Amino acid sequence: MILAMILMAGGLAIAQTEPGPRFEVASIKPAAPDARGVFIRNMPGGRLNITNMTLKDMIVFAWHVQPFQISGGASWIDSARFDISAKPETPPKDGELPLMLRALLKDRFQLELHEETKELPVYALVVKKEGKLGPGLTEAKEGGCTPIDTSKPPPPPAPGKPRALGCGSFMMSPRQLTASSVPVWNLVEPLSRILGRTVIDKTGLTGNFDITLQWTPDEGQPYRPGLDGPAAPPSDSAAPSIFTALQEQLGLKLDSQKGPVAIFVIDRAEKPSEN
Repeated sequence: MILAMILMAGGLAIAQTEPGPRFEVASIKPAAPDARGVFIRNMPGGRLNITNMTLKDMIVFAWHVQPFQISGGASWIDSARFDISAKPETPPKDGELPLMLRALLKDRFQLELHEETKELPVYALVVKKEGKLGPGLTEAKEGGCTPIDTSKPPPPPAPGKPRALGCGSFMMSPRQLTASSVPVWNLVEPLSRILGRTVIDKTGLTGNFDITLQWTPDEGQPYRPGLDGPAAPPSDSAAPSIFTALQEQLGLKLDSQKGPVAIFVIDRAEKPSEN
């Protein structure tokens, strides 16, 4: 399936230590053998709690990549599970949390990576019919959502009502995605995870949108509680495939193409000492 491969000369080495925000203290221990679910929680004040996650899961989160973009390393990287509680000296700024987790993984797991680029099958996300979007993709109205205050936990939902999404928020389950006032390119990461292939935004759409998408998942589609959102109640079995749902509900479609895909190769990783 791979027709061509382009490797960057020597790869792009990712330094063992690099400047940037870091956690002040962190506790790492093996997860309980009977632990269920996989969770990563950003708590008030910038504390990060990770439950029952593999090193591979954490790399996926920290580098904003998909599992299929990670290769190399010992077998335990995708099987040994850990609990982590990390606390910063001061609350991180927007976008700093993944950088802090990267530094933690390099310090405590002795993680070393390098990046290669390969020409692989990708999906281009495009508008199905110019000037016509689906009912599930509407331009966000000014004042139509509540700005998120990261220093406070979200308010509880009203009785019998789903939790209201703050501006820029996603809620995702194995068969439904809802978003409030987000750019369309925000669909790229969840679609890549669902499809197991890199998705590239070529819609040309600008501005923010409210999005509602429902589909019937493929039987092989992975689902990780806490990472992929809360489990949803059984949906209508007549719901379409993700490909049809995108066209009918959002007015978008996926075109199969070839394109450059970043692959992260694990050169070194060691299990951390428990503390």
